[in-house]
This record gives sequence, structure tokens and C-alpha cells, in this order.
Amino acid sequence: MVSERRVCGLLSVAVSSYRYQAKDSNASLRSRMVELAREKPRYGYRRLQVLLQRAGEQVNHKRVYRVYREAGLCLRRKKRKHCVRMKSPLRQHTAANQEWALDFVHDALAAGRSIRVLSVVDAYTRECLALEADTSFASRRVTRVLEEIMVLRGRPQAIRCDNGPELTSRHFLAWCLEQRIELVHIQPGKPMQNGRCESFNGKLREECLRVSWFENLFDARRKIFAWRKEYNEQRPHSSLGYQTPAEFAAAASSRGNDAGSARLENASGVSHFPTATTAVG
Repeated sequence: MVSERRVCGLLSVAVSSYRYQAKDSNASLRSRMVELAREKPRYGYRRLQVLLQRAGEQVNHKRVYRVYREAGLCLRRKKRKHCVRMKSPLRQHTAANQEWALDFVHDALAAGRSIRVLSVVDAYTRECLALEADTSFASRRVTRVLEEIMVLRGRPQAIRCDNGPELTSRHFLAWCLEQRIELVHIQPGKPMQNGRCESFNGKLREECLRVSWFENLFDARRKIFAWRKEYNEQRPHSSLGYQTPAEFAAAASSRGNDAGSARLENASGVSHFPTATTAVG
């Protein structure tokens, strides 16, 4: 027989460590936490620690967390459901009203109250069709703004937007179906899938919002409306060959009218090219 002391010496282990018997000093704490968890089943370990401290028990939060896990009291957290969208890259357009792009921009008044600006941009002509400023926007307010634009220039074939609550509500989806408008939602976290509107919003921030002091909501609406008029009618746009959006839209409209009139003139199918005369024998 080999003694314990001899074996411990050979293994370089202290005899006191070998003979140590762990003492469970957390039994009372565990039972108390289980009682509190039964009373408050949705409380986490931090709230349980506060309840223990109120009862006069000063316990370290790390010890509370360790006992909390050992007792199997951890809460199951529901995973957040992420919106799943198909990839929707930018499309090439050949005429106005083929697609409108929508987005919101945030700013604040002099009093500190936040405002939101709804921007609507034609993807082909780059015209800013609307800049509506207010403290909040419901989906019905968004559709009302779109209907006002449609009275002036007709219905778009598609609307591109993000996944905000105003643009994914039942009212907005039903309105698009009723108007027979294709709704293109971009993927979450992919703002450049709405790159034309994002580019416009950058210009709006740099040239209007960041250089303006809005005393109140009416002052903000007045200044934003003035900038929209300048953007459409005076500001050269680099992607349009340094034409203004209004000039580019007018030129595109005239090209479309000329093509339409040419089709009407040739509707009878008569050739406009000279043909060789037939010899008479």
C-alpha cells in the first residue's frame, strides 16, 4: 500500500488540496433566487439582484449571475424576425414616371423638436416631385402626397422605397395594389439599392438642411420648398449633362412627342423612301 502523502508527493500535489471538500455556500442564495424567479418569472439576474439587495442581502453581481445560470433560471430570448427581401438593383429607365423613389430625411427645429422630410424623386429625370416636411408621417399622409403628385403628372409604373413602417403598412400596400403600381422594397441594410434617392438626400442635407436654421415648422417648409424649386429649375445636375432636371424633363418630353408624331404620320404604312419606277413596255 502506498500512502496518500507519498502519492501526492510523487504527483506534486498538496495533500490539503487532495483532501479538500468543496462547500456549497450558495445553497441559501440559490433557494432565495428560485423563490424570487417563481414570483417574477420574466426578471433577469440583474433585477433579481436588486430584489435581493432590497431584502438586505449584499451579493456580488458575478456571484448572482453564476448561481442564476447554475439554477437554470436563464430567460429564453426571442430572436428578432428580420425582414427578408429579394435583391432589387437599380434599373435603367428611358422615360419619366417609370419609377419614383421615396425616402425620409431627419432634421430638427430651433426648439429641438425633430422633423421628417419626405422626398419623392423621379428616377429618370431626377426631378424632385415632393419635399413634404412634418413632425410625423403616417402611411395615409404618404399616399395623400403621392396622389397630389399623380394629379399633376400621372401615375408611376413603380415606386422604390425602404422598409419603414409607413411604407410597409397595410394601407400603403393596398393603395399600391389599387393604383396598379409595382412596389419595390429594397433589402434591409442596403440603402444603395435606392441610390438615386440617397444621392438626392445627400444634396438636400448639404445644401439646405445643414446650412439652414429653422425657427419653426412653417419656416422649415418655406425654406425647403424654395430649395426644391432651385434644385429643379436652376441647379445643374452632373448626371444629366449639367442640365437642370426641369430642362432634361422638357427635352425628354419633346423627344417623346416627336417620336409619337412620327409614328402617327406613318400609321398608314406608306413608305417614305423613294422607290424605283417600273419601266413601261
